[in-house]
Parts: sequence; C-alpha cells; structure tokens
Amino acid sequence: MASSDLKSAALMEQMKTHLSTDAGKAVTKKIGLVYQINIAPKKLGFNEEIYVVDLKKGEVTKGAYEGGKPDATFSFTDEDFFKVATGKMNPQIAFMRGAMKVKGSLSAAQKFTPDIFPKPSKM
Repeated sequence: MASSDLKSAALMEQMKTHLSTDAGKAVTKKIGLVYQINIAPKKLGFNEEIYVVDLKKGEVTKGAYEGGKPDATFSFTDEDFFKVATGKMNPQIAFMRGAMKVKGSLSAAQKFTPDIFPKPSKM
C-alpha cells in the first residue's frame, strides 16, 4: 500500500497481516462480507483514502472496491476510525454522533465491530 499520513493506514497494514493468521482466517470465515472504508484526514468527504476490507477473500486493499458493490461502506475521519478500530469508541455511538456514516446493508454494518481488527497491543 502507498504511504499515507493517516494513523489508520498503519492499522490497515496490520489488518492485512492479521487476516493471514489463523485468528484472521476465523474472522473471514465468520463474517464473509466486503467492507469499503473511506477515511478522511479531517473532514468527512474530503481527501478520503479508500480501503477495502474483504472478509470473503481475507484481504485488505487500498482503493475503491471493484467487485460490484461492497456489503457496507463506512465513512470516518482518521481519528474516529482509529478510535472505533482500537475499541476506544463504540461503533453504535460513533454512528449516533455522526462520526461514522454507513451506506449499504445495515445487517452487514452491524457485524463491523472492533473484534475484526487486530488487538492494539501490537501497536
């Protein structure tokens, strides 16, 4: 993945490694959905970096999803995504505060929890 100034980029890099482990493969098997995550440095919708977390194939790629439509698309600021992914902010609370925008299947979105990310102790 290309270098990035986002804190979340390092997290995505770890996610890539995590999905190749047994724990990551278990997540892929359990969830089986594709998420597109748009991460903006400061303000939603501006200069976003797009990542695809494909929990069907067990891979993380940078750039928009090309296999049709993702099951759910999330938009975050870098700071808020980092908090949600590391378990410091509950995804439902992030959504209610407007810190997270969701498009697509709500049932797919509800499976998007901090559990799918590697534990922050490795950071």
